[in-house]
Amino acid sequence: MTVIRINAIDVPKDSGDELARRFAARAGAVDGSPGFEGFELMKPTDDRTTWLVVTRWADEASFDAWRTSAAFGQGHRSEAPTGDAPARPPVATNSQVWSYEVVDLSS
Repeated sequence: MTVIRINAIDVPKDSGDELARRFAARAGAVDGSPGFEGFELMKPTDDRTTWLVVTRWADEASFDAWRTSAAFGQGHRSEAPTGDAPARPPVATNSQVWSYEVVDLSS
């Protein structure tokens, strides 16, 4: 049974492009994780400021294994300063993780 995890990320209007850049820089990082089925970054097209990170997993155990992995920790750490540049602050102001399972697939 496919499980869905949605990270609903609140992002100030002027920071959405930076969020997209940061995700693009990590594209494919989760692809090789056992049980991983897909990823989508969804940008709001109305006045909302909540972006959605949607991942699909074969089962709960696969998601939990990734969430507790070193790769997850590396991908979700704050960025360290480089050279004379200070560390980049987080883009999000808040986030929530929503959990779903697929109950019907139409053809």
